Amino acid sequence: MEQTLKITNVLADPTRYYIYQHIVNNHGDVSVQEIADSFNIHPNVARLHLSKLEDIDMLTSNSRKTGKGGRPSRLYRLSDKVIQLHFPYRNYQLLAKIAVQSMMTLGEQGKQALYETGKVFGEELINQQLALNSTSVDRLAFAEKVNMLKNAATIAGLSPEIQASEEENKISFRIFNCPFKEVTEVEPGTICSMHNSLLKGMFEALFENVNIVEIENMMSNCAACSYQASVLT
Repeated sequence: MEQTLKITNVLADPTRYYIYQHIVNNHGDVSVQEIADSFNIHPNVARLHLSKLEDIDMLTSNSRKTGKGGRPSRLYRLSDKVIQLHFPYRNYQLLAKIAVQSMMTLGEQGKQALYETGKVFGEELINQQLALNSTSVDRLAFAEKVNMLKNAATIAGLSPEIQASEEENKISFRIFNCPFKEVTEVEPGTICSMHNSLLKGMFEALFENVNIVEIENMMSNCAACSYQASVLT
């Protein structure tokens, strides 16, 4: 209860909450001065906000030399710890682990069912976006499809970064947050394959003849999961 009160008190400050969102979208380290400049506040105030977020394990920090002499600069980034608030208490991570391990007892058939279900959920994420915009896929231009892909991935908590070339029919897709990370550590190969099926479902709901190649994977200590997709509209 004490930790819950600390978390709610820290996030109750709007500026502090927006600073955290800024760091989420930054996909990297930030300095006190960067936050001060971005939010037009004094560096001491920025440092206080960052320290409070670090106190509740939402951020982590380290010192790094600037190469200009003087004391090292302190840089802040997202913590790997998961912060959850449930009233009353729920443990969906445990439920997910139980469900996945139950599927694994079915052998290859269970894995295939998991992959197919992941793909269906990926398709549903895009279909929800289509319904929200009251449109159909055949009415969307390439750029609109890419934007819809990014919106769906953001809603799914993937913290995506997308670069696309309509001339080359290629999309570079990077994911900076794995919403399945804790379960992935239990069944890495299986959950990563399911996640790839989910992404495939998202892409295939928007594009024809999709070919997705994984370039990087967080489970290999990469900063993000990266993919290169070749598509036809």
